[in-house]
Amino acid sequence: MGTVISLTLPSASGEDELVAATAVVERLFAGLDETFSLYRPESAVSRLARAEIKLPDTSEDMRRLYADAVGWRLVTEGAFSPERPDGVLDLSGIVKGHAIQEAGTSLLALGLRDWCLNAGGDVLVSGSPAPSNVGPHGADPGSREPWRAGIVDPEDRRTLIAGYPLGGHAGAKLALATSGSAERGDHIWAAGAGSRVRTGAAAPVFRQVSVAAVDIVTADVLATAIVAGGLPMLDRATDGWDIEVLAVRAGGELLATPGFRR
Repeated sequence: MGTVISLTLPSASGEDELVAATAVVERLFAGLDETFSLYRPESAVSRLARAEIKLPDTSEDMRRLYADAVGWRLVTEGAFSPERPDGVLDLSGIVKGHAIQEAGTSLLALGLRDWCLNAGGDVLVSGSPAPSNVGPHGADPGSREPWRAGIVDPEDRRTLIAGYPLGGHAGAKLALATSGSAERGDHIWAAGAGSRVRTGAAAPVFRQVSVAAVDIVTADVLATAIVAGGLPMLDRATDGWDIEVLAVRAGGELLATPGFRR
């Protein structure tokens, strides 16, 4: 998917667990990349773009992800879309989050409860990086240490502008996604503008947006939608979903919900 994927497990994990976990993550991401990458001429989505096949002829996974993306377009009032302005189907805005979520499900199926999966800066965690605190009455799941995800400065990739605790206790947010042009250049289309977010009248309100949510698909989609939709979408997202947001405006100012101001 044109990015780096890393998997972190607590040091107590055995070598067999590490090998199995790495294999399942690699297999899942590679399989989805073969289907959904527009950089692969032979992929199903590339064949769709060339009109060699039609959507009903594609796999169930393709049709289901397209339906999910259309659903997100409706609830974000067009800020998120599965098509580029030229009409080409592009599911990259949802497929990475889907891949991370599926990989997490596979890790849990292997019996792994404590891990951190990072795909190009989009992070999903489970459990804690440290063992449970054990007292006279046994383990206290409410006292487990969270994973700590850092958010880089879009103007200086060597500097962190914030951190956010993920997981560690029941009810905690488990996912953090960041969208913007700092890492991959201008790749997000302005909602309704028919142009990329940094061109002409569609110059972006936000340079970078990070969203923490319970699940990675919600975090990833809403981060992209807020970059594309600007302040109206930021208000819509924070009103409609249980999320925390850190947005970097084009001039460098920060907008943060309470979870990022702790």
